[in-house]
Amino acid sequence: MGKISEFTAQDHEVIARDYADLKEAARKRCTDPKELEIIQKAFEFANEAHKGIRRRSGEPYILHPIAVAKIVVSNIGLGYKSIVAALLHDVVEDTDYTVDDLRSLFGDKVATLVEGLTKIKTVLDNEDKAQQKSMQAENFKRILLTLNDDVRVVLIKLADRLHNCRTIEFMPEHKRDKILSETMFVFIPLAHRLGLYSIKSEMEDIWLRYKEPDAFNQISEQINRNVIDKDKKINEFIAPIDQALKAAGFEYEIKKRVKTPYSIWKKMRTKGVSFDQIYDLYAVRIIFDSSKSKESERAQCFHIFSIITGLYPYKEDRVRDWVNHPKNNGYEALHCTLMSHAGIWVEVQIRSERMNEIAEKGIAAHWAYKKEGVVTESESEMDKWITKVKDILVSPDVTALDLLDMIHNDLVTADIMVFTPKGEQRSIEKGSTALDFAYAIHSEIGNKAIAAKVNFKLAPLSYVLKTGDQVEIITAENENPKREWLQFVKTSKARKFILEYLKTQRQTTEKHGKHMLEVALLEIDKTLTDKVIKSLMEEFDIFDTKPEEMYYKIGNGEISLEGLSEKLKKYHGINRESFFVIKDSDSNQKYILASCCTPIMGESVIGFRDSDGVITVHTRTCPNANNLAAKFGDQIVAVKWDKDANSGSTYLARVSLKGTDRMGMINDITRITSKVLGVNIRRFNLGAEEGIFDGFIDLYVHDIEELERYISRLRKIKGIDSVVKTDL
Repeated sequence: MGKISEFTAQDHEVIARDYADLKEAARKRCTDPKELEIIQKAFEFANEAHKGIRRRSGEPYILHPIAVAKIVVSNIGLGYKSIVAALLHDVVEDTDYTVDDLRSLFGDKVATLVEGLTKIKTVLDNEDKAQQKSMQAENFKRILLTLNDDVRVVLIKLADRLHNCRTIEFMPEHKRDKILSETMFVFIPLAHRLGLYSIKSEMEDIWLRYKEPDAFNQISEQINRNVIDKDKKINEFIAPIDQALKAAGFEYEIKKRVKTPYSIWKKMRTKGVSFDQIYDLYAVRIIFDSSKSKESERAQCFHIFSIITGLYPYKEDRVRDWVNHPKNNGYEALHCTLMSHAGIWVEVQIRSERMNEIAEKGIAAHWAYKKEGVVTESESEMDKWITKVKDILVSPDVTALDLLDMIHNDLVTADIMVFTPKGEQRSIEKGSTALDFAYAIHSEIGNKAIAAKVNFKLAPLSYVLKTGDQVEIITAENENPKREWLQFVKTSKARKFILEYLKTQRQTTEKHGKHMLEVALLEIDKTLTDKVIKSLMEEFDIFDTKPEEMYYKIGNGEISLEGLSEKLKKYHGINRESFFVIKDSDSNQKYILASCCTPIMGESVIGFRDSDGVITVHTRTCPNANNLAAKFGDQIVAVKWDKDANSGSTYLARVSLKGTDRMGMINDITRITSKVLGVNIRRFNLGAEEGIFDGFIDLYVHDIEELERYISRLRKIKGIDSVVKTDL
């Protein structure tokens, strides 16, 4: 609930204007004047319910549900019931009205949608410290469960999340981090999986704007400068295409777009390249009216492809055929990258109007086309995925945290096509192994698998499949799942069946291991506290969020308890992180630098407080940090560097390099490192093969600025293509 104050005449004017915009957008989706009347009724009801209430920004609260409703109709393309539910989505949570009140006024379906949204909001906002640590994971489980009831609940929630992201500047920092991490870990992949690319892209850019503001601003400025410089050249690129398509009798529209700041930033980080090295910065979209030709949509796509590749050379390895093989979220298009006469690489996307509608509106467009009697291949793929999610959700043997990881991985993974021995085509997640394929066929085949034949050659179960592989699974009756299988399976389905089998077998071992540890601790006058558990898990390199894995390894003899007292001394009584301070916090607080991302002084950081008050500090963009923030948002702590206390300290960092090998390359690198910049090298590991070298340098630096200067100098060395900071 926000602040309460009387609305001004200006407030009422803004409300009326925004609602008029919504009503105009809704008019295009409503098939009956009565539907508009119900929307009007919902607005008046919500406006009265939220009367006098303001958001943190100071604006009237009713502007939020209006904005959510506009996203629902304009960005997603949902109908009047969803618009009504969006207008009412906070009424039950924030006022005295009940779901039954809404049911009597607006019907069962609207009430059910609002009830689903209210449940999601309730659990997401629950930050009761007395609750289990896995509370947020349980929350996301609840969100995904709504897919089984009515996927529109999730779609409206995505609209709600997008508008909250748009106004996130008014949130306190710890709340902002929680929202952004949840958004990156679940909502962005979910938007992608449901085909809502515009929502996904906007959320990504907002995430970057607040997580990496300097990078966001710099890339945005470079985009603006580049667009001004290259716009004329892009128009010159389009002109011959325009003429050729007209001559061929196509009715079409050509649109221009530039990569988003986030997509550019991500590519710069993953590839270790500069902005100037992003060659596919521009994209041109050709959207054609397929009804004007007797050819099929697919044939028309390739007809256009033949026309434009006759005008410009294209990069063969950059052709993406999602017409014959749609993405698992239903996306269909033909992509290619062409070289303009001005020497600019331009990505061209070829879509029919139907394909474009699905690309813009995602799953909502599938419904629209189904109503018109068109059942598409992609639609069935979406149904398969929702069924798959349901199967995972109902499993009694998967914890909430395990499930969150499974679903997250499933959301962000692309698919490849493989074949059975009989030539049947099967879709499976990119990165899947032969064992994943075995479980995809049947759980018993997976449980009894011992090896595979890939393209008629014997291969291990860990073999990573590629598109076009033909796979046969070899089984044995006496074979059973092994724990080490979890190290290489990719799919949630495979993990689920392996975990189900192993669960009963390991419980006894876990109990035995815990008992062994308790006895060993008693011998050195210690007890099994959270602090001791955390220390030992770090010592034994146990990266699970729960100690059961450690107990299991102790129980089966993988971990020895010899020298336990010395192991614990390593982690207790030493405040090695005295140079960190926490805003509005006790100066005696203890800190640990996360080993996964190795923060360097000056980097933007985030902290997580454990049950003993110890704070682990991560970089804000660390994937593990985003994972933790999505699961344990109530444990986020605002952290900043104390530069005075840190004066003279050094930090270990790793820089990875790639490039073309040549005489004197290593000499140039060491000269820049040691003589010019005076950086202290800890480890130097470079190798070369067939004229290409790669490797890494571990070195000590005083702060992130020194590291960035070093990286900048390395990038200027002849032959070096990529330099990027990576994890140790």
